Amino acid sequence: MSLVEIEEKEVITYYYEGICPKTGITLKLPRTNLAEKIALNLYHQLKKINFYTVKGKMLGILIVKDNQGKIGVIKAFSGLLNSQKEVNGWVSQISSNSVIALAENLTIKQLDNIKNEIITLTNLSINQEYLQLNIEYESQWQELKVIHNERKKVRDKKRILYVNSLQNHQFIIVLVTEFLSKLSQKSRDIIFYYQLLLENNLDKKLYNLQQESRKDDWERRNFKYKWQEKLNPLKQVINQNSLKIQQLKSQRKELSKQLQAQMQTAYTITNFKGDSLSVGKLFNKTFIPTGTGDCCAPKLLHYAATNHLQPLAMAEFWWGENSPDGEKIEGNFYPACEERCQPLMGFLLSGLPTFTPFDTQESIPIIYEDDWLLVVNKPSGLLSVSGRGRENFDSVISRFSQISRDNRNHYITTVHRLDQDTSGILILAKTKECYVNLSRQFAQRQVKKVYEAVLDGLISTSEGMINLPLWSNPLTRPRQEVNYDYGKPSVTHFQVMGIENGHTRLQLKPITGRTHQLRIHCLEGLGIAIKGDRLYGKLEDNKIRLHLHAREINFSHPQTQQSLSLKTLTPF
Repeated sequence: MSLVEIEEKEVITYYYEGICPKTGITLKLPRTNLAEKIALNLYHQLKKINFYTVKGKMLGILIVKDNQGKIGVIKAFSGLLNSQKEVNGWVSQISSNSVIALAENLTIKQLDNIKNEIITLTNLSINQEYLQLNIEYESQWQELKVIHNERKKVRDKKRILYVNSLQNHQFIIVLVTEFLSKLSQKSRDIIFYYQLLLENNLDKKLYNLQQESRKDDWERRNFKYKWQEKLNPLKQVINQNSLKIQQLKSQRKELSKQLQAQMQTAYTITNFKGDSLSVGKLFNKTFIPTGTGDCCAPKLLHYAATNHLQPLAMAEFWWGENSPDGEKIEGNFYPACEERCQPLMGFLLSGLPTFTPFDTQESIPIIYEDDWLLVVNKPSGLLSVSGRGRENFDSVISRFSQISRDNRNHYITTVHRLDQDTSGILILAKTKECYVNLSRQFAQRQVKKVYEAVLDGLISTSEGMINLPLWSNPLTRPRQEVNYDYGKPSVTHFQVMGIENGHTRLQLKPITGRTHQLRIHCLEGLGIAIKGDRLYGKLEDNKIRLHLHAREINFSHPQTQQSLSLKTLTPF
């Protein structure tokens, strides 16, 4: 444990939270500016050491206090560090039952062997040989089909020609037959034999065409037969290997279940009440993700609990290469992972004192509240939803999430959002069903909203519609722009309410709900930015707030289906 000095004033940037499995109370451990500072110092130290250049993983620090009141720091890594479970100076792995751990290692080795065998069977040269031969077969088969199709076309044309020729001759004979009575017997015999000769000659020609067709058919059958002699032996071996792979996968599935069962009993975690439970009992489900118990937060908290250290603040950050999905960026701070860590947090934090956040924050006015929803008057400058980093943590949802959890109502979420600088009506759902219902109303444009704004100048039109497509250019985010090629349809109705000291007061009714729609439509559609717009306007005084307020809203109550109309006073 490295000793540190605590700053007089600490800022809480995030809370690690969990529900106590016994009491149902929300337990919290803060991430503070000091914890982040210590974590960043560790980050910069590791950047200088080549030994610690590893692929992406989570690293973390925990500020703790011992029995003598000394403040120190412990650190941990998730999983392995440079293929090592134990590294000097870092928190050790959570201890496990040695017998079960040995069985677990044997199972893991069996799984590795099965994995390697599957890879070997999949990559056998015979697979590539069969693939190449099959490609060659298909190529030659297509070539043969083209040749035979061309031959068939020629034969079809000949058949038509032969039949037409016979019909022409027969027509002439019919004409001549009318004069047969005038001809001698010898002449009639000549005509008869001539007709017979024509018919016999046609039969012969048609027979020859039929023979050519049979020859092509035989050639195709012979072609397939010869290729089957080449492909079938290989295919039989491949089918046997495929069956073996399926058997190995089934075996791997059973071993994975066995490994999960071993994991449930192998790792025992201790909390600050002194209670110890196996991972299996803590998860309370059949499937436990691989690596559970090896993450930073559980290792740090378990170590502190078993060594009689009181946690004060914790910070976890991503180290190494960014994650493939782009979710984890090197040097950024992150909460406990949902899959492996969060299910353990309630138990791990049991025994710690309760923290009360936002003691000095001003309260958010509540306009309407019942068992299903909460409607508030969001102040300008406050985020609707928390973002990344300590400067973006404080938000409407973070404050009311804390209140709802303290009251054991664990579901609260925003249905829509307002820009940080925009004030006014914001709806929060208390149940998932309420959220789904209201989200559908917003998506179907059944929610009617009215905003009030003050423009930084005068306009000539008193009322109208603004129809400008808006696009989020990835090169200039968070700014939006008008773009007729890529933009989404965006429509706003505006009406002048009055003129005040060279400024225009507007009532705005958005028909669509695009990001920054009202701000862009005022700037590009009316030619004047909203007063106090730091992003799109020309702001000389940074103390001037954005003069945009969500004044009114009308929607159907998700539970009672009754129309609900709410209004607030405009604060400027």
